[in-house]
Amino acid sequence: MSSEKPTRRGGLRIDSVFPVRQISSRGRPMDNHAPTGRGASLLDLGDQLQNLRMFLFAADAQSIAGAAKQLYKSPSAITRSIMELEKVVGVQLLERNSRGILPNAYGDVVLARSRRIEAELGQAAEDLATPRSQGTPPSPSAISHFLFNGRKLRLLIHLADSRKISTAAARLDISQSGASMALSRIEAAVGEPLFHRGMHGMIATEMADGLVMRAKRVFAELRHMLSEISMLSGSLAGSVVAGTLPLGRTYVLPMAIAATLERYPGIRVTTIENHFEQLVTDLRSGEIDAVLGVPRDESQRQGLSVEPLFLEGLRVIARAGHPIFERGAITLADLGAERWVLPWSNSLSHRLIEEAFRLEGLEPPVASVESADLQVMRQLLLSSDMLAIASPRQLSYELRSGLFLEVPVALRGTEREVALMTREGAMLSPAALAVLDAIREQATADPRRMELLVPD
Repeated sequence: MSSEKPTRRGGLRIDSVFPVRQISSRGRPMDNHAPTGRGASLLDLGDQLQNLRMFLFAADAQSIAGAAKQLYKSPSAITRSIMELEKVVGVQLLERNSRGILPNAYGDVVLARSRRIEAELGQAAEDLATPRSQGTPPSPSAISHFLFNGRKLRLLIHLADSRKISTAAARLDISQSGASMALSRIEAAVGEPLFHRGMHGMIATEMADGLVMRAKRVFAELRHMLSEISMLSGSLAGSVVAGTLPLGRTYVLPMAIAATLERYPGIRVTTIENHFEQLVTDLRSGEIDAVLGVPRDESQRQGLSVEPLFLEGLRVIARAGHPIFERGAITLADLGAERWVLPWSNSLSHRLIEEAFRLEGLEPPVASVESADLQVMRQLLLSSDMLAIASPRQLSYELRSGLFLEVPVALRGTEREVALMTREGAMLSPAALAVLDAIREQATADPRRMELLVPD
């Protein structure tokens, strides 16, 4: 068992443990793999990449001897590797018969994920072997040894994220000199440096960025594999990571999570709140399974699958009892002298607000406070006569309870398409798919539809 310390990247712990029951392909506990009282973890599976590769070769060859011949290993070494893998995942993966070996239902799950891992690492090997301007590039086979090593992949991930060899070493629970030596061996295998050393730490090169992205996808495949095994064992469980932008943060996503956990209490969900560019970066690397929010222009959608859910506009919001409601008929021009809580000036919402005022021939409002924090906005509105411009879904509880009211003026052109974004080609786990289905249901079932809130 690795002694590696848990780490958090974007909210996801890569030591997350999911319950995987110890059962055989026939639904009985494995005789020589008694339950240990704990589940397989990403750290455990990360250390099994070489064994997954041997399992893949054996399953494809339908023969231990055939795999041994292709990998230049002894049949006993292949058998030990597969047995170790089965012990870690807690289930039997292969059926032995007179024709050779065949994957069972659990083996099919592991085989599918192993193929995807091999494809990611194979592409990484090709990228690393791309001819350079100087020297002879290494062959893909020459660098596969470290690519199928979970600890080396984790070293690169931690180093790229923290930019400090000392931090990466601490997260791997090894000495700094040991981490430096391991990195030097990796760079020697690749044939060039993967990190720039400078005053601001160790900055990943473009080549390292590509390798780290694929390494993160490998761990995403392992995370999904655990969920699939758990489902076959009779309990839908696993870890799901959802990125969210403000429009989905306060109602749709929380309601979807609550509905999912009511049905499947073994699922664990981590939500990540960040700016769009970082969420999409983590989505492409597999660290995030899906992002709920407003997609940006086409150039930023490359490699993403975008599923529109609903349209949402911006509204002027004030506390109940605000003096503005005593004025009778109100137009947008009547609000010029008010004090405002507005989104950040560099945000899409802020640009839409400015355009809405200009459509009416008015100067855009000047923000007294710029904030994306709903708690700040809520308290400012409750304790003053300030106005805010926000999505009704963001303040659905306050509007339903009567704490806040919509000022009856229209903001033309502020409707935005809220969508569910996933990575093209991703094969999400059953747990992640369950959360996505719940998000779709909540987007449809939300009673505060935009058309019910817009004054004519």
